[in-house]
Order: sequence, then structure tokens, then C-alpha cells
Amino acid sequence: MGHKVNPYGFRLGVIYPWKSNWFADRDYSDQLHEDIWIRKHIRSRLSRAGISSIDIERKGDQIWIYIRTARPGIVIGRKGAEVDKIRKDVERVTKKRVDVKVEDMNSAASETRPETDATLLAQGVAEQLAGRVSFRRAMRRAVQTAMRSGALGVRVQCGGRLGGAEMSRREWYREGRVPLHTLRAKIDFGTAEGKTTFGIIGVKVWVYHGDEIPQAEQETERLRARALAQVSSGGASTGALITDEREAAEVAEPEAPAAAAEAEVDAEAAQAEAPTRDSAEGGTAEAGGPAGDSSAQEAAPSTPAAADEEPAGPASEAVADDAAKEQA
Repeated sequence: MGHKVNPYGFRLGVIYPWKSNWFADRDYSDQLHEDIWIRKHIRSRLSRAGISSIDIERKGDQIWIYIRTARPGIVIGRKGAEVDKIRKDVERVTKKRVDVKVEDMNSAASETRPETDATLLAQGVAEQLAGRVSFRRAMRRAVQTAMRSGALGVRVQCGGRLGGAEMSRREWYREGRVPLHTLRAKIDFGTAEGKTTFGIIGVKVWVYHGDEIPQAEQETERLRARALAQVSSGGASTGALITDEREAAEVAEPEAPAAAAEAEVDAEAAQAEAPTRDSAEGGTAEAGGPAGDSSAQEAAPSTPAAADEEPAGPASEAVADDAAKEQA
């Protein structure tokens, strides 16, 4: 109950990468303390530079430091003097070669804007509290600024002797939605401390930037879609196998109605062809009657009269025989 988890550490390895990229065996603790000192030294030296994050990479005896800031001019200094001082300080402590690179958050290639960065929002609220601005006004202003700049949800919390009260308390404002339990939700988290005449006031800011599907899940969905497309088309599946029986049944169901529909279409076509074939055969027989064989014409009576004369054939032959006998 009441335990709070850092949103960045909670999503580390799921949607967020590490802020320090290096490998160490026995000197792990030494390099870890060096990274902590580097970040603390840069933030204390450039407290007014609007620094959002500091990433560190190591390879052999080389160290790369990436500083993301909203005010690159203050970090670089006149003709790069400030960057050179930072580089020399780090080289003196670490005894290694150091390269400092400054990234401008105002550029189009930047992922987040200064108005929606949680660390910068927290620093802004802390500076206003140190300048005797009402904590409620400072918190509302930070929330409105972030929401107007495109954030999907913002939460700002202040804790301490708010308004100079003798008993400390916490107050917070929230607008939009901030799903802290959703791992794929991109939650930016930042903290700051406002030093006032009646003590330190802590500031925490959460900013929700939308959902991001993890890379492994994207690859799985891509393979599954490919497999479903190949199975539905009747081909062999070369992608991910469909292990779910219900999903396999859903894929097979559309094929059965399609086959039944094809059979119905073939039956209707056959029925439509049958009358046409019968009428064609009847027409051929009628047309061939008059132009048939001569033997068929001689055998078949051509008129009703001829049909009536055929039974009288033997009687006429008998009369002819009697006449011939009389003459003899």
C-alpha cells in the first residue's frame, strides 16, 4: 500500500531504452558512480539551461555524453567555452577521453517538445514556487501548457509546506488520462525541488504521450498477419504458426461459405444451360425434317390421305387378281 514505482524504471526494457549504455565486469560500481557524478555535476553547473536528460555511452576508454536541452546556447556557451569546461572536468575525474554532444529539443527531429517534457515542466513549477508564485497557479499553468501542446494527459503534484503552512501536505492537479499501470503507455516522469524561505517543496510531473507497441510485439503481430493472409488465400503458411484453435476456426470458416457459394453458382449456370440446350436440339430436329433422307421421306407418310390409303392396300390387290382371272 502506498508504494510508488518510477514510471521510467517500470517500463525499462519494454518501451524505454537505458540511459547509460556500456558493459563492465569488475569495475561496474566505479563506472556507475562516475555516471552519477557526471549527471549531478552537469545539472548543478547548468541549472538554468533547461536540461531534460543526459545519456552516457562508453566504449573502451572513450565516453560520449549526450545532453538534451531546450536552451542549447547556454550549454554550448560563447564559442563552445562552456562545453569545453564540462569536457575537461569529466576527463579529469574519469581519466578517459570525453566527447560532449548537445541536442536541441526545439528542432523538428526532436521526439518531445519542451512544453510537454515532464522534467522541464517540473523545473518551471519549482522556479515559480521559489519566486513566491502561488502553487495552485503554477500547477494549473503547467497543466494547461502541456495540454495545449499536444499531451494526452498531465498530472502535477506538489508536496511540502504549501503556502507557508506549518504542517506539510500534498496537492495535485490532473487533466486527461495518465495510465500508470499500462506498460505500453509512454509516461514521461520528472521531478524538481523548489527552495523557498519556509523549506523545500517537491514537484512531480507525469505526462502521457500515447501508447507505443513494443518491438517484440510488433514483430509477432507482423508474422501473425502474414500467416493469416497466406492461410486465407489457400497457400502454405511460412510465417508464424496459428496455435489457437478458435483463430484457426475463424480462418477456416470464411473458406466454407465461399466454396458453397461457388457450388451454387455452378448449379445455377448448369440449370440455365439445360433449357437452352433442349431448345437448340429441338430446333435442329425441326429444321432437319424436310431436308432429311429420301428413304425416311418415303417411309413416313407425307399427308393424312396417304396414311389413310395404306390399310386399303391388300383389298385393292385382291380385286386386281379377280379381274385377271375373269379375263383369263
